[in-house]
Amino acid sequence: MLKALIAAASSEHLNLSFSVSRDHAARIVERPGLWMTDTELAMLSAELRTVASKTLAAGDLTYGVFSGERERFEHSIITVVSNRADKTPVAFNALAVMNIDLGHTTEDVLHLGLVMVDPNLRSKGLSWVLYGLTCVLILFRNGMRPLWLSNVTQVPSVVGLVSDGFARVFPVPEPTGQNRCSLMHRLLARAIMRDHRRVFGVGDDARFDEECFVIENAYTGGSDHLKKTFAEAPKHRNEAVNSFCKDRLDYERGDDFLQIGQIDTPTALAYIKREVPPRSFTAFALAVIAAIVQRAALPVWQWADSSRDFGILRARSSKP
Repeated sequence: MLKALIAAASSEHLNLSFSVSRDHAARIVERPGLWMTDTELAMLSAELRTVASKTLAAGDLTYGVFSGERERFEHSIITVVSNRADKTPVAFNALAVMNIDLGHTTEDVLHLGLVMVDPNLRSKGLSWVLYGLTCVLILFRNGMRPLWLSNVTQVPSVVGLVSDGFARVFPVPEPTGQNRCSLMHRLLARAIMRDHRRVFGVGDDARFDEECFVIENAYTGGSDHLKKTFAEAPKHRNEAVNSFCKDRLDYERGDDFLQIGQIDTPTALAYIKREVPPRSFTAFALAVIAAIVQRAALPVWQWADSSRDFGILRARSSKP
């Protein structure tokens, strides 16, 4: 624990490794394109492709972190789960931080991005790491101020997961009673579709239906091999979610929902209570403490070091 806390305090970005179970360990790296060497980035990309090769029946992904471009890693937060015995990667989550231009201001939006798990390890207790841990850590690092997030998917299980797991999500299945689109939802969606299609592999020819937040013909911009039929797409336990997707999306054409929502303190606490297994609570607490220590300790650490220039933040020199 002490080693992890020291590493967190001395790094500007998250670079955290910890055990999540007896058999698996996780590593979270924030914006690795800003600080990793070319060799380290190549190794990280290879780990993601190892998992993808076990998940995709055929084809290759060419968008986001799969493009191999350093720029893509500069705006990504990667979580990799590996076997502790042989270090083989078995799952990953690639989030993207999008700076959204709203005209009068800008807003950072956390795009939930891509999750892939070795098919042999699905339903093996890794979902709490892959589907929310990083969002909660970034929320703690952000001083518990609510964060906007986005999600692009045609998979009913993911639509339901986002609808149930985050706050103020649009669109969601009608029976949930919270299917409300605010002006902020609409402004963020317009800006995302205008400036950030490459983040989630949607081509310029895809049409966005602003009334129901559906991206029509979404699989032409690098994510082509992720397109599924409704029969192939994993279903949600709530049949209303499955019906919602089947009725609103044209799976033959290749449609996606663009969901916009927020993570806030009540959402984070509900996630901890609902998703984190008791046996993994120590690992979760370590990750949260490391994120908090980084936010609280890094400015002090930098201020105390008069030997390096940190811009406006620097210690007073002892020399006259």
